[in-house]
Amino acid sequence: MRISPRAVLLAGLLLAPTFAAAAVSGTVMNKTTSRPQADAVVSLYRLGEKGMEPVKTVKSDAQGAFRIDEEVQGPHIVQTIYDGVVYTKMIPPGTPSENLELDVYAATSKKGKTAVSQHMVLIEPMGGILHIDESIIVNNPGNSTYNDSKNGVVRVYLPPEIDGDPRLTATSPQSMPVQRDLLKTKTEGVFAIDFPVKPGDTRFDLSYVLPETDPPVFSGKVLHGGGALRLVVPRGVTLTGDDIEQVGEEPRTHAKVYDVKGTEYSVTVEGSGTLQAPDNPASGDGGAGIQAIRPRIYSRAALIIGLALLILLAGFLLLYRRPLPLPGADAPAGHRGKRK
Repeated sequence: MRISPRAVLLAGLLLAPTFAAAAVSGTVMNKTTSRPQADAVVSLYRLGEKGMEPVKTVKSDAQGAFRIDEEVQGPHIVQTIYDGVVYTKMIPPGTPSENLELDVYAATSKKGKTAVSQHMVLIEPMGGILHIDESIIVNNPGNSTYNDSKNGVVRVYLPPEIDGDPRLTATSPQSMPVQRDLLKTKTEGVFAIDFPVKPGDTRFDLSYVLPETDPPVFSGKVLHGGGALRLVVPRGVTLTGDDIEQVGEEPRTHAKVYDVKGTEYSVTVEGSGTLQAPDNPASGDGGAGIQAIRPRIYSRAALIIGLALLILLAGFLLLYRRPLPLPGADAPAGHRGKRK
């Protein structure tokens, strides 16, 4: 896993003050079998200015126990590799680093009941381009990790007129966001996501830009059979089209939410603006508004998640927090996820 110096700095600030940590020890538990897991690879990393710095790697014994007799100052993490999947546990400074329980799961390429539970597309027209942020939440209700490197765990459609390369981040349950690549498929415009889906909810955030047409039109396809797709636009922006229906408006930001009726859609975008939290000083009065500066998707990930959850609940409740952006793991060669 690679972590940017900026992310390390943010992690250090979040976890400060720092203290010297004692030896790291514990047990690797296989949650699929409910038994201790032998021969799991356990690695200790310190988070420094150069990113993740390896300290030591060991294997769990026949009883699943492991011990790393190294003292590490500052924030550090423990990674466990089992069945080809990496599991990460953060150890904040000052917290016990002994008698840990590291959970792993058996991996399977069978999808089972794993499915997309929520899919939302945020459309922000500004400065002659369309900023698109997609959030896809995949739920795994089982006790095994779904991992299909050959076909990908979920497929997405990207419009051919994308300006530059898309950016993809994946966030496992109780873990850190990591950057991944989109993999090309044999079908034009269809890309696969190769990332293990652990039990619980895994979120994929996809961000890209499109040149505006006259009039501005955005089209897409739904390639999964899971939860319904919703389109979201900020205050001052309206969508029109035969394939959508407005289902609500978030009361604090006045973001409009539309339900997509079928598996393909094409909408005309009217107006311009960007979504922002109501406490942003750029709005002047402290309320929701439109700002002229494009924030990164990381700073609004919770905002996007909140809107997606609101759609499924009775009423609207927007969640605001700024998750720590820790770009991460190397992925197989494919469609590189880098946004201009």
